[in-house]
Amino acid sequence: MAASGRGLRKAVAASPFPAWRRAHTEAGGGLKPEYDAVVIGAGKVVKAAYLQRLGVNTAVFERRHVIGGAAVTEEIIPGFKFSRASYLLSLLRPQIYTDLELKKHGLRLHLRNPYSFTPMLEEGAGSKVPRSLLLGTDMAENQKQIAQFSRKDAQVFPRYEEFMHRLALAIDPLLDAAPVDMAAFQRGSLLQRMRSFSTLKPLLKAGRILGAQLPRYYEVLTAPITKVLDQWFESEPLKATLATDAVIGAMTSPHTPGSGYVLLHHVMGGLEGMQGAWGYVQGGMGALSDAIASSATTHGASIFTEKTVAKVQVNSEGCVQGVVLEDGTEVRSKVVLSNTSPQITFLKLTPQEWLPEEFLERISQLDTRSPVTKINVAVDRLPSFLAAPNAPRGQPLPHHQCSIHLNCEDTLLLHQAFEDAMDGLPSHRPIIELCIPSSLDPTLAPSGCHVVSLFTQYTPYTLAGGKAWDEQERDAYADRVFDCIEVYAPGFKDSVVGRDILTPPDLERIFGLPGGNIFHCAMSLDQLYFARPVPLHSGYRCPLQGLYLCGSGAHPGGGVMGAAGRNAAHVAFRDLKSM
Repeated sequence: MAASGRGLRKAVAASPFPAWRRAHTEAGGGLKPEYDAVVIGAGKVVKAAYLQRLGVNTAVFERRHVIGGAAVTEEIIPGFKFSRASYLLSLLRPQIYTDLELKKHGLRLHLRNPYSFTPMLEEGAGSKVPRSLLLGTDMAENQKQIAQFSRKDAQVFPRYEEFMHRLALAIDPLLDAAPVDMAAFQRGSLLQRMRSFSTLKPLLKAGRILGAQLPRYYEVLTAPITKVLDQWFESEPLKATLATDAVIGAMTSPHTPGSGYVLLHHVMGGLEGMQGAWGYVQGGMGALSDAIASSATTHGASIFTEKTVAKVQVNSEGCVQGVVLEDGTEVRSKVVLSNTSPQITFLKLTPQEWLPEEFLERISQLDTRSPVTKINVAVDRLPSFLAAPNAPRGQPLPHHQCSIHLNCEDTLLLHQAFEDAMDGLPSHRPIIELCIPSSLDPTLAPSGCHVVSLFTQYTPYTLAGGKAWDEQERDAYADRVFDCIEVYAPGFKDSVVGRDILTPPDLERIFGLPGGNIFHCAMSLDQLYFARPVPLHSGYRCPLQGLYLCGSGAHPGGGVMGAAGRNAAHVAFRDLKSM
């Protein structure tokens, strides 16, 4: 069995010569000494695609052999193509699809319906099949499913969905604009202050949408998600299923104040006009990154892999003038956009003498804790759940396309899993979100076989007593996860062909995610909007003129959204025009 950590051979990109590479090569894509703009890191090159379309000659430098950041497809086990880190799509801003013509560049999606499956473990059920909760786009069917556990909850559920939909509509305008420029209001010229008034428009629009219900919505954003859900529902399977979206990817408990925003962050997306929908990308998440890159290179952008940026160059007047690569090559540019984390951007790549001391201290104090261990599994058959046994011929059933929630029947289980991590221990009963993208996209695995994505938590970055993760600890945790799955789906362990285990330190080392955090820093209220990444430095521009932050550590955060890159590109373009 192939087990990840450091022993795995170098994973290969699933598509060794995608369209963007051909376009770049055909355009004579050699490295030039100067560009208008340089982008550090090729995680979803949205910013490069927009800049190039605006006539800004742009080069992207990527440390790894494959582009996409966490949105990659890699063939870790021969014949099995994994979305190795990010694994689902929903939050990508709708205008990015159309502006960058992603379908024209090969993007194909598989929408999931149903989308959520929570099987129960019910002792004493005798020969009865245990219950499960299956949710999809059919509200009447959802109500039937919920009524198994509570008729009252079934009646209330449509009102809850409408309530959350309204909040998502209010937040939506804030995602596509820079936060209110408080520095311009305080210290800017009269012209700058007048211009900054336009940044108030999304806030005012949000207020109009929420209206008199604003205090209730404020509670959703600031209260523990358990408090919010207790006001709506009584059945634990429903509350726990909904609460998973409030803690996924976050080192928080459902009892943590502010966990409601993380839930909102995961329900405010959509696909092809369907609000809140999540889906799989044909060919894995790397196919999305390839489509964006193809759009960028078709318009003339240059993308270079295995080219690590070592330093941001600054001239004697304190303005950015380009970058220096690890091999010593100097590349000049008028602006530099960093897609890496705030910590790498400001504490490693930027000369410290050009940044304010207080700013650097704030960056060093960012909360980057991550609970996530991602396990990619190759199996020779679909898992057969006690609550939903497989079809006789083993073909995928509707629940196989869902996010399958295990150890999630009760919010207390979620909290207990969190408490284990607070003691420096991997969760005794980890929260498991199990997805099988090959149930809708058979191109990902050999015939009859499947790829399984296990997004699990909670696992601390450093174990109790200061112990680091080693191969033995990785395997022991993965075995524990597999034991949990076996209880719900007997025979799962026997179906495993190979696995790839990525603990928080592995996610940091491979993908550059600080602390293994998929959002670059926590999506807590003290690190959002005005304060992302830090207060008074939240609008993509950095204290160093010509340097911009455009990754998940900038507003509005991560989740394969593209908003930070799009917004930062427009801010940089406006500044370039005034140079």
